[in-house]
Amino acid sequence: MNSKSIALAIATFALCTSTLVAQTTHTGTSTGPNGQTATRTATRGGGQTNVTATGPNGSTANRSTSHYAGGNSTTVTGPNGQSANRTVTGRGTGNVTATTSGPNGNTATRNTSRYAGGSSSTATGPNGQSANRTVSGRGTGAATIARTGPHSSATRTR
Repeated sequence: MNSKSIALAIATFALCTSTLVAQTTHTGTSTGPNGQTATRTATRGGGQTNVTATGPNGSTANRSTSHYAGGNSTTVTGPNGQSANRTVTGRGTGNVTATTSGPNGNTATRNTSRYAGGSSSTATGPNGQSANRTVSGRGTGAATIARTGPHSSATRTR
């Protein structure tokens, strides 16, 4: 084999191995005082995490999370087949939004903005009511936390 063939073989091997994604699986079993067991299996790799939990009666629940730049998306499915979803976007930007929807179609959101010396969050429930939390003065020794909800408000300084 000449040096060009060896270099090509090494480059091809390096290209192939760089596209492989490490995947790990961990399974744990717990046994209760009555001798019944439950099993949890988690598989991680390639920006994906899948968890399956099986109870002593054979019922299974699943959680699947896709991780990507700036956020993630999770679906949880219970033993009855109903599922809930949660999506987080904007991580690393200072403006993060988390949206959760349940099996009945109701949706709740939380928007958080972080800035020098504080942050501001608004949570909106499935009924459309909102609550706000604002923090100011971080790093000054006199931070103020103001909370307002649909029925009351409070301010605290620390």
